[in-house]
Amino acid sequence: MKQHAKASVMAAFVADALALGPHWIYNPEQIQALFGRVESLQKPHPETFHKNREKGEFTHYGDQMRVLLESVAEKDAFDLLDFSDCWRKLFADYDGYMDTATRNTLANYKAGKSPETAGSTSDDLAGASRVAPLVYRYRNDPESLVQSAILQTRMTHTDDATVESAAYFARVTHTVLQGTAPVSAMKSVAEAYFDISPVSAWLQKGLATIEKDSVAVINEFGASCHTGEMFPGVVHLIASYENDLEDALVQSVMAGGDSAARGALLGMVLGAHLGMESLPKQWIAEMKAAKKIEALLDRIS
Repeated sequence: MKQHAKASVMAAFVADALALGPHWIYNPEQIQALFGRVESLQKPHPETFHKNREKGEFTHYGDQMRVLLESVAEKDAFDLLDFSDCWRKLFADYDGYMDTATRNTLANYKAGKSPETAGSTSDDLAGASRVAPLVYRYRNDPESLVQSAILQTRMTHTDDATVESAAYFARVTHTVLQGTAPVSAMKSVAEAYFDISPVSAWLQKGLATIEKDSVAVINEFGASCHTGEMFPGVVHLIASYENDLEDALVQSVMAGGDSAARGALLGMVLGAHLGMESLPKQWIAEMKAAKKIEALLDRIS
């Protein structure tokens, strides 16, 4: 299980790095024209949101997930106050893009709010997409996993459906680590814990599209950051490429929009299912923080 939990984390990070180049380009035809089929890590286009980043680096989502991993490694646990301090230090002199959720959370901190109350009202699923380091630390403790996933998400995103989504994907990934295939895990977790939640409706919406073209499906749902749009697209990709992590991540990037947050959740679940051998070695080799991430994972129980 430990190796598959490691793969879950590495796949979430590499998904963010793969998405970096065309991240937030919403027109799939434009992505195709600028990058071709994105099967390797790419430097961002000069006119995109991440112009200060190089090939193999992360979006602001990946940077936040890295800070969470560093905090967990330092404490060998999830400590909200420590994560909060590390997160604020990340953005104290940040040269990358800062989204609205980040700016509003920082403003709330400046106004004197605590980590428990500083979160923005954002409904971007990105707040839930950082949880892979928690999956690794609490791979044998599902209730602590869920509670830590909720707390880390709510620190920046207080939207109830987004927080529920963090709990859902944490439980799904834990279930996959126990040996259950992803589609079965998504169904069983929804039935057991989310039967009266919008999560269940989004799950069914995504599962109903398995036979359809992924780029078209994701754009039909909506390729944006918003939880209600992104969630069924993540489900579609997990179910459609249950045994092919590489193609799942490529399809996610080629669909455009917020492929970084989408990919992090997708990578987390499928990495837990398929293990390290499912990740292209070249992607790992080109990811600048790969060795540091592995070293941090080695420090965690």
